[in-house]
Amino acid sequence: MRGGPGEAERRQRWGRLFEELDSNKDGRVDIRELRQGLARLGGGDPDRGAQQGISPEGDTDPDGGLDLEEFILYLQEREQRLLLLFHSLDRNQDGQIDVSEIQQSFRALGISISLEQAEKILHSMDRDGTMTIDWQEWRDHFLLHSLENVEDVLYFWKHSTVLDIGECLTVPDEFSEQEKLTGMWWKQLVAGAVAGAVSRTGTAPLDRLKVFMQVHASKTNRLNILGGLRSMIQEGGVHSLWRGNGINVLKIAPESAIKFMAYEQIKRAIRGQQETLHVQERFVAGSLAGATAQTIIYPMEVLKTRLTLRRTGQYKGLLDCAWQILEREGPRAFYRGYLPNVLGIIPYAGIDLAVYETLKNRWLQQYSHDSADPGILVLLACGTISSTCGQIASYPLALVRTRMQAQGPASRQSEAGNT
Repeated sequence: MRGGPGEAERRQRWGRLFEELDSNKDGRVDIRELRQGLARLGGGDPDRGAQQGISPEGDTDPDGGLDLEEFILYLQEREQRLLLLFHSLDRNQDGQIDVSEIQQSFRALGISISLEQAEKILHSMDRDGTMTIDWQEWRDHFLLHSLENVEDVLYFWKHSTVLDIGECLTVPDEFSEQEKLTGMWWKQLVAGAVAGAVSRTGTAPLDRLKVFMQVHASKTNRLNILGGLRSMIQEGGVHSLWRGNGINVLKIAPESAIKFMAYEQIKRAIRGQQETLHVQERFVAGSLAGATAQTIIYPMEVLKTRLTLRRTGQYKGLLDCAWQILEREGPRAFYRGYLPNVLGIIPYAGIDLAVYETLKNRWLQQYSHDSADPGILVLLACGTISSTCGQIASYPLALVRTRMQAQGPASRQSEAGNT
């Protein structure tokens, strides 16, 4: 490990950092300024870091921020704690953290990461290109973070954009044993379900319009966006634009839970004696988990399509719709369109992941030479484009699936009434 600088040099360095963070030049660094500094430096959770990290021992005025001396005291405490964390991860005590030590630390927490993922973590901190992290690089990267132990460091890496969030587009998130024991996994699933419910409710009119046009548009009945919206509003009013949204939201929770549990079991079966899964193996596990979840909740997909296309007064509710389908068409009707639905998972997931990785790596090669983190806006753009490409490739199968789901006496009557 490189020799530490003298006390005078340390105070100069801390003074420069204080001046950089003190944006309003009032001689104090408050929570807002520390939050802005964390965000500017690529911090994981600025709110958490600012609220927990701005209260060093001896702070006489916690609500008013820190003056220079209090800020220096705070940094002294932070450096001492960071030095202990550095030594904990530096398993061979050679003064540097390498790729294998990052992998070993994750493995001790119950999380297996690939060599490529560990290298991306290392690249995000390695400023001198040595493929190792020395004390100065470690200190400068985490100085403003409220990391209390090794687990905090690993969770920061795991949930930051350094690790491939692109795989989460098709592969469920992985949780450590500690996260499973503490209930973190279900909290994240619930948060995802709530976010999905809000987004689906917001886009429900467009989703119903899509299904309406997929089923009713033809050579003799050319529907456009305005014409479709006008027909739906004339038939059932503005509130009819949200038909089918209830069950669309309702199926989020069971689908997410089943996909997560199936992914864990399939991943364990594929892994065997391996310590970690490659991206391709995780893609296969994620696709199989998605197919498993779709198989189990598919009757809800059929009900969603029928409720979306229903005329005013056609069904009394979800149970009445299910009973009429069962009575008139039999149980097999609940799996109409299942085959094209499952087949559509493969091209969508494969193209989505492939395009995402290609775009992200191309951007890193062209514009990012010092960091493996392209930033949230770039990742969002890559995810949007890759998802669009996947949707376009799998759309013919989605069209066939929706047409098959809508087949039946009720759908034919509905189509006759709308044409």
